[in-house]
Amino acid sequence: MAVIHPSAIVERGAELADSVTVGPYTVIGPHVRIGAGTTIGAHCVLEGRTTLGQDNRVFQFASLGAAPQDKKYAGEPTELVIGDRNTIREFTTFNVGTAQDVGVTRIGNDNWIMAYVHIAHDCQVGNNTIFANNATLAGHAIVEDWVILGGFVGVHQFCKIGAHAFIGMGSLINADVPPFVMVADKYAEARGINSEGLKRRGFDAERISAIKRAYRTVFMSGKPLADVKEELATSAATSADVGLMLEFINRSERGILR
Repeated sequence: MAVIHPSAIVERGAELADSVTVGPYTVIGPHVRIGAGTTIGAHCVLEGRTTLGQDNRVFQFASLGAAPQDKKYAGEPTELVIGDRNTIREFTTFNVGTAQDVGVTRIGNDNWIMAYVHIAHDCQVGNNTIFANNATLAGHAIVEDWVILGGFVGVHQFCKIGAHAFIGMGSLINADVPPFVMVADKYAEARGINSEGLKRRGFDAERISAIKRAYRTVFMSGKPLADVKEELATSAATSADVGLMLEFINRSERGILR
């Protein structure tokens, strides 16, 4: 049986796996589903059509599944879906999606999300990311696998951040950040690639060198983007990582940070 503190309120219709733990004064709404091994701390509110997978740890005072901060929202049955083994710290706020987009705000697996992080409606977060304190995603943002957001980072709505990118503390992101790139400063500028992060993830010297060459082509050559894409396409024939960068650039809608 789930272990539910006597002061917690679990509304009829909520689905909790047998090994779930719910702390004192937490409120769980009727459309919430929580997977095995997940722990919900004290004074949390889980509402809306919110699904958590297995072995998540939600710390006290988190708010998951509230209505989006979008004036167009009219109570549609949109969702928040959270995967497995995520750490979700104090005072985080994750909203459900909107009918104007996919209708689902989605967080993947194995993410480390620190205090006061806000993930707005329709955001799509991958796996193995780190969000430091007070990082904020506006609506419809996409954060791919292994991204690190420093404290107080702000990401503009509809922006995409590619896999393995590193965003320095306090940066404001108003354009897409390609995979592997490290950016910094208040109005974010590219500052190289996330070499240290790639080494920690097992990228060898040959792969990192190919990514560095691609970075120089994109950010330091001064060439028009059409010419940059041609060069990347040639390099992508021998480097899947360069291919990933090219694919990201090709599907960018806001333009890349450059």
